Amino acid sequence: MTESADLTFSVTSPKSTDLNQQVLVLGVYSSAEGPLLAHPPLDGETAQGLEATLEDLGMTGSADQLVRLPGFDEVGTDIVALIGLGKEPENEAEKLKALRYGAGSAVRQLAGFTSLALSLEAETVEQVAAVAEGAALGAFSDPQLRAKSLESVKAAVEEVAILTEIDADAAADALSRALILGEAVDSTRRLVNTPPNLLYPASFAERAQQRVADLQNVEVSVLDEKALAEEGFGGISGVGQGSSRPPRLVVVRYAPEKAQTSIALVGKGITFDTGGISLKPGSSMFTMKSDMAGAATVLNAVAAAAELELPVSVTAYLCLAENMPSGTAIRPEDVLTMRDGRTVEVLNTDAEGRLVMADGIAYASEKEPDVILDVATLTGAQMVALGTRTAGVMGNSEIRERIVSSAEAAGEDFWPMPLPEHLREGLKSPVADLKNIGNGRWGGMLTAGIFLEEFVGEKDGAKIPWAHLDIAGPSFNEGKPFGFTPKEATGMSLATLLTFIESYA
Repeated sequence: MTESADLTFSVTSPKSTDLNQQVLVLGVYSSAEGPLLAHPPLDGETAQGLEATLEDLGMTGSADQLVRLPGFDEVGTDIVALIGLGKEPENEAEKLKALRYGAGSAVRQLAGFTSLALSLEAETVEQVAAVAEGAALGAFSDPQLRAKSLESVKAAVEEVAILTEIDADAAADALSRALILGEAVDSTRRLVNTPPNLLYPASFAERAQQRVADLQNVEVSVLDEKALAEEGFGGISGVGQGSSRPPRLVVVRYAPEKAQTSIALVGKGITFDTGGISLKPGSSMFTMKSDMAGAATVLNAVAAAAELELPVSVTAYLCLAENMPSGTAIRPEDVLTMRDGRTVEVLNTDAEGRLVMADGIAYASEKEPDVILDVATLTGAQMVALGTRTAGVMGNSEIRERIVSSAEAAGEDFWPMPLPEHLREGLKSPVADLKNIGNGRWGGMLTAGIFLEEFVGEKDGAKIPWAHLDIAGPSFNEGKPFGFTPKEATGMSLATLLTFIESYA
């Protein structure tokens, strides 16, 4: 169950002269010789005439550039839109990324129209899939809580026809998957965008249950604050004890009968982060409703896997707490006992994400999955190192590279990062097994990853393969929209997780 608007896909021959859509979107590449049309569905003379006017129209073909023109008889639509696809790709991977980005950018920028026809050089099933995925991610409109200004929000596109010679039967699976991915990203974005007075651990748990209520082979269990305390979840309990709205651990398990592989996904779900007693500056709290993006992502990754009926068992652990300062909040120098029995000295209560995640990873390890991934808006250091559009991935080398490969296939940007052994020294505490921050400010993203690795358990006498995804920057867009990415919540990493899970199918 989601709040997504309905979106439908179809495929139409480029030779069709009977388009029923409002707008025909044509792709334009940039090149040293000038802008180039990407195989438009036009006769040679019309295409040459249009291409000759591109520079006069100010069209360069750069990514995200969109120019609208009146329609003409040959295309059968009232409007023609030209969308920039960037530099002409040199290989298939670059082409798929350009098609996904361009389709998403066009659909996003043409919100307010009901129906579009996309002519973006989709000549193979993989290219049709890329166009459909971009369109599904771009077809997003969230009025949030507007009342009197609701009319200022343009409705998302509802119908997309992809011009291709691929027939409907051959494209069916790709189009269905794109819709499921789009719905999962849409749900993630809406959760992340929800204000913290409305989304807190208990209400998040309820929404998680609603999200998967109609799915087959999916079960949900919720541990409340009493169960968390009784069962030794010192990290989640400790972070949540300063709030009047107590913490939760939500376990969402998809378990198909013929699954041969089990994957655990642990998501950080800090529904609002003030920093606790180690209080953040006021301006640093402005995006902290997004500190639960990891939990929203893993929830929807499980939902998408179930909807696709993938033969892989996938369990999401949503580690939910609100990090507030109060007379009951944890203090610097408090020591917490974690789920695995280890003790952690808390020196900075604003390094709370790793505390709830450590409990989640330890609990997931008890079930002995084949792989553990944790997804978190964990550190500001991630943005210092990689910026706001590239996520970091650390951990077991095989799983880390598999994430990078999955991200490339999904059209997302992940960069492999190390876990240097010398940084472990900084986590030693004189009073506990570990402390929750390292020595000094350098390498903060890596130190956080090393802390989490300590809580990864074993299976058959060996460490469970694990990777840590730090999505702090890419999960929330404070700047202008771009490609298929809106302002605010992005849903970044969902496509990578789904592709990763599919690689085990």
